[in-house]
Amino acid sequence: MAELRFSMEPHGTSVVASVRGELDVVSSQRFDDFLSEAAATSDRVILDLSGVDFMDTTALAVIVGHWRRQVAAAGLFFLAGARYRYTKALWITGLADRLPMYDTVGEALTAARTVPPEPGAEAASGHDARKSGDPEATAG
Repeated sequence: MAELRFSMEPHGTSVVASVRGELDVVSSQRFDDFLSEAAATSDRVILDLSGVDFMDTTALAVIVGHWRRQVAAAGLFFLAGARYRYTKALWITGLADRLPMYDTVGEALTAARTVPPEPGAEAASGHDARKSGDPEATAG
């Protein structure tokens, strides 16, 4: 089993949170804590999964939970480098249509720079959730 490693690197107003190794039920609490730390660092989190060798549905549940919280707080949460075989469940459930996913960290950083920060991002009230891909917002 590959050793699980986490790292964070600031990029302007965003933080790139990188994971290497295997994400499963055993590591889900460490993964959840890591993503909480990343969210405390920036309201614009890019999760780099390009170094993930294995990921189960518990890891996907952690990702979806953090994405929902980040968006509810008027922030951004993007995935980068995730392999299809690990995100297949997101496609099946339709979440992949709303959770922003990019092939590379560079593409995600470019996309994050094109979205202006929400005024008062720490207070989510009063913003149009559809602009930030809120999973609870209705289309239209």
